[in-house]
Amino acid sequence: MNRVYNFSAGPSMLPLEVLEKAQKEFVCYGCSGMSVMEMSHRSKDFEEILYHAENTLRELMNIPQNYKILFLQGGGSTQFAMIPMNLMNKNHKADYVKTGQWATKAAQEAQRYGKVNIVASSEDTTFDRIPELDPSLFDKEADYFYITLNNTIYGTRYTTLPQTGEVPLVGDMSSSILSEEIDITKFGLLYAGAQKNLGPAGVTVVIIREDLIGNAMDFTPTMLRYDIHAKNHSLYNTPPTYGIYFMGLVFDWVKQQGGVKELQKINEQKSGILYDFLDHSQLFRGTVVKKDRSLMNIPFVLPTKELDAKFIAQAQSQGLVNLKGHRTVGGMRASIYNAMPIEGVKALVALMEQFEKENK
Repeated sequence: MNRVYNFSAGPSMLPLEVLEKAQKEFVCYGCSGMSVMEMSHRSKDFEEILYHAENTLRELMNIPQNYKILFLQGGGSTQFAMIPMNLMNKNHKADYVKTGQWATKAAQEAQRYGKVNIVASSEDTTFDRIPELDPSLFDKEADYFYITLNNTIYGTRYTTLPQTGEVPLVGDMSSSILSEEIDITKFGLLYAGAQKNLGPAGVTVVIIREDLIGNAMDFTPTMLRYDIHAKNHSLYNTPPTYGIYFMGLVFDWVKQQGGVKELQKINEQKSGILYDFLDHSQLFRGTVVKKDRSLMNIPFVLPTKELDAKFIAQAQSQGLVNLKGHRTVGGMRASIYNAMPIEGVKALVALMEQFEKENK
């Protein structure tokens, strides 16, 4: 087996131990005589898989009992509509902070259902930072306050959460969930697509405080109502069964690593190795304001597009793949999610050091 170091922003690298366990159970899960892919979502076997995934995530993130955990379909982008349809139901307005492409798309979608107040934006500098927030601009009558905790494309992250008072804080944590400790009680709703830190694409986890459930706008389709999914324990229709099973394996793996606290230490070490090189390099340059640097997604550039292309090709030949940066930033981007071992980051930095010597 000749596996590469996959720096893709998503779908992304998964823990080898999890892949091997899933492979072992692929044809026959336990004593069921069938694959999870073939299993009825109403069966006892699958209900145990579902409850195990939910309970393990609750343990890993210290999620209180007054929060529901939902396993939904439609990706993070469907949440751009579900959130306003279910939460923008009192004063029909919400505060948004624009820190990247996904926050921008979320705000644009929310405008279909109510008034969106853009509290702050870092668009003027290509989203290279988390903008300073002026609490005087927060709308105390907003139905919720929306942020993207980690910006996959631009490599920024919130290190301090906005203080929103009685207004529920809503967070997109798709590219940083389980990578660092977070106080879930600071949020009314938190969600994450699976395909970065949780498992294969196809499942979206929503963690929502119970008092925010049950007030969807009248026209909200049944499948987009949080109360329907909460009442039916994510089994209103056939859920992405295999994705939930796989996610449960990832949760077990996180526990085996020592939990989120230990993974955060490893992630800080991994990102620190790469950031330290970038800070001292005469050729490579990071693109993010230091105080707002992501632990998960690290964009960097070379002086010319030609050098960018040369480096990406050289990395590919050495088994360091999917390093091409997003078109709005250019250069390279190393996504180093939980499953990326420290050896992968060290191999990348070693190549960067060699490349710099050869291309001064």
